[in-house]
Amino acid sequence: MSLNVSPDLLSVAERGEVSDGEFVECVRTSLPYAWQVVSSVMTDLGRDGGDFADHEIPPPTEAERGQLLRALASDAIRGGLERHFGAKLAFQNCHRVAAFGFSAVGGERYQAFVSPRGQLLNQSPELRNC
Repeated sequence: MSLNVSPDLLSVAERGEVSDGEFVECVRTSLPYAWQVVSSVMTDLGRDGGDFADHEIPPPTEAERGQLLRALASDAIRGGLERHFGAKLAFQNCHRVAAFGFSAVGGERYQAFVSPRGQLLNQSPELRNC
């Protein structure tokens, strides 16, 4: 299961739309490692004032790797995080998370990161089973 949904939040969802705030809070509490990584890369993006920041440290455990996969493979979760933090997320190799300012999406650095070439260049034998 990707998220730990409280009975109250489930009831809200059954009655209609859930707010981004409610959804993002559920993500934050359900996937704390993924939240920490995304928060960190978003903070770095804001602090540096640039259009790009990334996190390249592999997760310490498979459970934490699973959190990143669940968070960034879900359109709803990734979209909620992007709206909450105000930047675009990109993902490679089961652990490399990047943040781009929305104005950088479509730019050269973004295109290089999300390209097949970028994925291939970021491979190594130790990452094959991640």
